[in-house]
Amino acid sequence: MGARLTLATFNLHAGMDGYGRRYDVVGACSALEADVLVLEEVFSPAEGAGQAAEVATALGYRAAELRLAPALRLRQALPVPPGAGWEPARPYPRVHRALRVGARPDGPRGRAEAYEPGWWGLAVLTREPAASVSEIDLGRLRRDVTRRGALVVELPGGLRVIATHMAHSTHGSPLQFRRLRTLLPDREVPAVLAGDMNFWGPPIELALPGWRRAAKGKTWPAWRPRHQLDHIFVTPALERLGGGAVRAGNSDHLPIRASLALARLTSDPSSRRE
Repeated sequence: MGARLTLATFNLHAGMDGYGRRYDVVGACSALEADVLVLEEVFSPAEGAGQAAEVATALGYRAAELRLAPALRLRQALPVPPGAGWEPARPYPRVHRALRVGARPDGPRGRAEAYEPGWWGLAVLTREPAASVSEIDLGRLRRDVTRRGALVVELPGGLRVIATHMAHSTHGSPLQFRRLRTLLPDREVPAVLAGDMNFWGPPIELALPGWRRAAKGKTWPAWRPRHQLDHIFVTPALERLGGGAVRAGNSDHLPIRASLALARLTSDPSSRRE
């Protein structure tokens, strides 16, 4: 691992909006200018390359991916009325939504041909080849549509990147945070926990003692951000050099990016950024 790096996390929503209108995923990821890129809600079709592989190939990353649930993605966008926003003002019934997570591979009744089957999950993209890749199983909550997990990628210099996409708090995600806490690296290890956590920062800091937010900025909903649900947490072994939410793509979440350095560089004034 180099002395400094930029890490970003971005929930792609399968590369489309609530009507199924596609956006340029590769272009959005390129705009983040990240050394390490954590992606949630990546879509991998049953046939052909998935979004993580496409971004990695186009931008020179290595990709590690964790599939969490079968999913269906609209092949063509739904009719969009004039002046429409990111999604229908009155959401379509679940069987007509642009992205259906946990859906049967044969598709909604009477509309199977309208959907592309595939997988929904997480990915970590790195410039350097990973020294190791592993998974943390966080199980499935009764009200959730999918199991949850974390993807752990260790880089050759010792940095550990843990990517996750937590359930909603109304589904009981504090139980998963409690499990995750027991499986995270010690605070002496340089490590990053990043992803769409569907929860506010201060309660997560209480749930994960010793982990600190590396960047702050409202990320959801993207068209009028009111909450920060997407986070980058670090151990004290890493120094936070700044960061925040970024405008890129057309997901319902904004990406968030942070600049980091090994904490041993904190005594060197030249290592700091304003």
